[in-house]
Amino acid sequence: MATTTTTTTAGPAESALGKTVINDAVVAKVAGIAAREVPGVYALGGGAARALGALRDAVNATDLGQGISVEVGERQVAADVTIVAEYPVALQKVAADVRSAIAQAIERIVGLEVTEVNVTINDVHVPSDDDASDQEARVQ
Repeated sequence: MATTTTTTTAGPAESALGKTVINDAVVAKVAGIAAREVPGVYALGGGAARALGALRDAVNATDLGQGISVEVGERQVAADVTIVAEYPVALQKVAADVRSAIAQAIERIVGLEVTEVNVTINDVHVPSDDDASDQEARVQ
């Protein structure tokens, strides 16, 4: 689920002058950008994908489609997304918001109908986890 397919798929935009071809990776990137903008989403992808993403970030090569898998047809798209939610957001609400944001972005930007968006929450980020390493030790 955390991989992006790379086949090329023709979209619905065909005219006398030619047709528009939209790569699956582009659809995944649009979905990834939309998901990252949802309040309560800390990160996208599973543990291994996030580790690889951290390496990409270190060399300024962020993968905006990380954690997104799409299946693109002639007129429709189905997407799977894996997220890490922030604590203490309501998990069902953040999943619904991610689902809605991805569907709206794909329909508006790519122009394809979204048949389903499956959201997997594989972790919850607790802000105190980051702060613990920054605090001084209580004993010396």
